[in-house]
Amino acid sequence: MATRWGIASAGKISHDFTNAVATLPINEHEVVAVAARDIKRAEEFAKLHRIKKAYGSYEELAKDIDVEIVYIGTLNPQHLEVAKLMLSHGKHVLCEKPLTMNLKQTTELINFAKSKGLFLMEAIWSRCFPTYEAVKKAIKAGEIGDVKQVIVSFGFALEDVDRLNVKEMGGGTILDLGVYTLQLAQFVFDGEKPIDVKAGGFLNADGVDKSMSATLIYKNDRTATIMTHLVVTLPNEAVIIGTKGVIKIPTFWCPVTAELPSGKIKIELPKAPHQFNFINSAGLRYEAAEVRACLLAGLKESPKVSHAESLMIAALEDELRRQIGVVYPQDK
Repeated sequence: MATRWGIASAGKISHDFTNAVATLPINEHEVVAVAARDIKRAEEFAKLHRIKKAYGSYEELAKDIDVEIVYIGTLNPQHLEVAKLMLSHGKHVLCEKPLTMNLKQTTELINFAKSKGLFLMEAIWSRCFPTYEAVKKAIKAGEIGDVKQVIVSFGFALEDVDRLNVKEMGGGTILDLGVYTLQLAQFVFDGEKPIDVKAGGFLNADGVDKSMSATLIYKNDRTATIMTHLVVTLPNEAVIIGTKGVIKIPTFWCPVTAELPSGKIKIELPKAPHQFNFINSAGLRYEAAEVRACLLAGLKESPKVSHAESLMIAALEDELRRQIGVVYPQDK
């Protein structure tokens, strides 16, 4: 039987996710309903993606007995509320990153999902790309020796995008872009907790970070240097440096290629029914496939993006914000 998806929010990322799901076998994945706070947007979304049901509230989606799991693509500050709503009605949840606004909320949400006996995953789609598996295999095989340094940057000129620049909308580079850089460093170092974090950056007029540069210090002389920006475009690649060689991952957040000492790897993404909003979004299919595999196996969390990983990433995001001076209403 197909995994039956509900979509919460009819925005750009929800479009891309639904479009990517359409590239998977129809006997394995079916989007059965969509909800938005504006019924017209939900109806337009449903018509475009040929979804049977459209709702004008998230409550209606939560109560739909045909929906098995809900993908949440709302704004960051709404993640906790909408995710708990879905879980309280017996739905599994795949929630866009950041999972919530801070560690306190992330802990609350994970504990709530556990109390309901339901699956919950932070939608760090990067982890589900076959490219990441190949990179991890190469590191474990010792292709670059002992990894001592990770350098990863993620930034674009995005000062005109409200949701990234307004505190009320959960803006700032750390939550929106930094999560990608943090997860890459944590991926390379197997989820290990850094022994120290040193961060700096600049805030905009609304008090959210428009840039962040940080060094994560790990035991055994290992460091990760991460950078995010909303004013300029950064190299947007990851470089993993070991005692015997280097691995480069262009577009590391959605990589179709990687440069290993043993050679370059490349994956081909399939075509989808509609145009995507963001680069390589067809790769969201890997995330959906991972969710189905976990559900079929009876898992309540994904080994690729475990609850422990989400908690660690949230804690690191909190620390970066503390050092730079970003405070959200949800922190109080």
